[in-house]
Amino acid sequence: MTTRVIRIERVSSRNGVTEEPEVTAKGYKLGDPRFGDKKHHAENAVYVRTLQEAAVLIGKGFSLWMGAKGKRASLISPGSLRILWNNGDVAP
Repeated sequence: MTTRVIRIERVSSRNGVTEEPEVTAKGYKLGDPRFGDKKHHAENAVYVRTLQEAAVLIGKGFSLWMGAKGKRASLISPGSLRILWNNGDVAP
């Protein structure tokens, strides 16, 4: 069985809502740490098609855009994310 990411979640969601990774027509949206305090700018966004690819980038310090119904998406740092794998592993 191939190990794969089944979910990426925020450790502490805003106001108790369940936040999900933001998915656009281009894919999951991440912020590149090379851009420092400008990583939230649209022109610095990085897009990937799968949660697996997103997890690899999060492991390299990328932040993930997450949102919930009725809540604007926000950029979440890798230290505030939890990655769940289909084999039961959880990566902070």
